[in-house]
Amino acid sequence: MKTIIEPFRIKSVEPIYFTSKKERQNFLEEAFYNPFLLHSTNVLIDLLTDSGTSAMSSHQWAGIMQGDESYAGSPSFFRFKDTIQQITGMPLVIPTHQGRAAEKILFSILGGKGKYIVSNTLFDTTRANIEFSGAEGVDLLCEEGKYPSIPAPFKGNMDVEAFKKFIAENGAENIPLCVITVTNNSGGGQPVSMQNIKDVKAVCVENHIPLFIDACRFAENSYFIKTREKGYENVTIREIAKELFSYADGCTMSAKKDAFANIGGFLAMYDEGLAIECRNLLVITEGFPTYGGLAGRDLEAIEIGLNEVMDENYLQYRIRSIEYLANKLTDAGVPIMQPAGGHAVYLDAKEFLSHIPVSQYPGQALVGALYLEGGIRCVEIGSLMFGKYNPDGDLIPAAMELVRLAIPRRVYTQSHIDYVSEIIIEVFKNKKDIKGLEISEEAQMLRHFTAKLKPIH
Repeated sequence: MKTIIEPFRIKSVEPIYFTSKKERQNFLEEAFYNPFLLHSTNVLIDLLTDSGTSAMSSHQWAGIMQGDESYAGSPSFFRFKDTIQQITGMPLVIPTHQGRAAEKILFSILGGKGKYIVSNTLFDTTRANIEFSGAEGVDLLCEEGKYPSIPAPFKGNMDVEAFKKFIAENGAENIPLCVITVTNNSGGGQPVSMQNIKDVKAVCVENHIPLFIDACRFAENSYFIKTREKGYENVTIREIAKELFSYADGCTMSAKKDAFANIGGFLAMYDEGLAIECRNLLVITEGFPTYGGLAGRDLEAIEIGLNEVMDENYLQYRIRSIEYLANKLTDAGVPIMQPAGGHAVYLDAKEFLSHIPVSQYPGQALVGALYLEGGIRCVEIGSLMFGKYNPDGDLIPAAMELVRLAIPRRVYTQSHIDYVSEIIIEVFKNKKDIKGLEISEEAQMLRHFTAKLKPIH
């Protein structure tokens, strides 16, 4: 089909608010050029994140009414647990209020000074929780993933040879965990192949290193495997997901992504000893092990969403929708991460704003320009998010300067996406007018959430 048809009908709507360019200029200044500090009512199209911003189905809303709020032993938890066990094959399931809570618990136990957590690419909260424990997060992205404009089917893969070399140089005993992020969010929403997961698992087994999956977008990654990896053409998404998880010793998940939920997450694993430690910390920080900081109604919504997301009609629509926006931008010459990712289109800000040096945060400058021109809110994934400083205080830039347009699930229609493409193309035509930014205030960790910036004149 040439026309993208949403595999659902719209049953409830909410208004979006229109503002003038002059009003947006004031809002942007009041937010110190940081989209996280904008009021959402002043945003027309919100592509800041696909986390917790999806539209829930009528079945999920019905399930919410079944939510049992018992403090311990709620039937909502057992339905939640049974579904995760069926999908992942992992017997030990620990609910948390969102993905970063699962990461905080896991890395508080496995992290620590002198240790390395190795990954294809760690996202912001994952890296922050690793570093907060005293450990160091190490990204070993495959070579093809480092070049935004050159298409490849699985640019989210981990560099297996680099992994072997890292182990040889630093010692397997200092690597308590390997994490594969599917899809690779920081790397442009790019998928990881099943073969790459198998190869990484083989290295982990040889060196007695546990392998965990960051499973936020496991269904989208499974769809890419089905459509791009030989031998999986006639395998169902559920079967692909089950195989993917079978190579892991455990997983973390933010259910705010592929489970369509507005809040929630979980840890799942095989290791009973590690699970006991995790549950002990859970009780201190999150809640009793059968609710983990969530209401019973949220457990119900997640359980239903995890099943709904594996519908192949939905996944085909989801991936095609992202491709639709990517193709419109590519046709206009806008530099983006190629091919389109699973949940977002990523603009190559370094190429888009080549006149702005990395030290002036071209990604953040582009984010501001898109909001100013059309009320679109998105997020920088570059040196503001991942940059560090050397001992002299100079910026150590991120590997890439990207701007992510994360598309919430089941929220926007084709006309919304057409509008987004028109605004981006208009900004691209007038890109020379965009100026760089400098930081006036920042936090020590996860600075992009609260940093204050100002234009460089």
